[in-house]
Amino acid sequence: MRDELARFRAADVQPFGVNPAPPAVHAEYARRLGLPFPLLSDPDLAVCRRYGAVVPAGDRVSRAVYLIDRDGTVRFARYGSPPADVVLDSLGE
Repeated sequence: MRDELARFRAADVQPFGVNPAPPAVHAEYARRLGLPFPLLSDPDLAVCRRYGAVVPAGDRVSRAVYLIDRDGTVRFARYGSPPADVVLDSLGE
């Protein structure tokens, strides 16, 4: 995602990450990897559960990518790390 950020921004998409790590851990991780997008803390996995982004045991995040439009409609959802082309193609523009 980091390496494709210009393409996402050109499509008016704001990437961000969500996981249970505390904000201080996110800040260090983002600094170390040079991530130019926000990482949001979800300590009780409430957001991750709502989007089905937890492993079957329900105690850890399962990597997933969602594209949600300004109205809150999920336009794309896929587990794993799909390529930017696949995600952006879901915009159909």
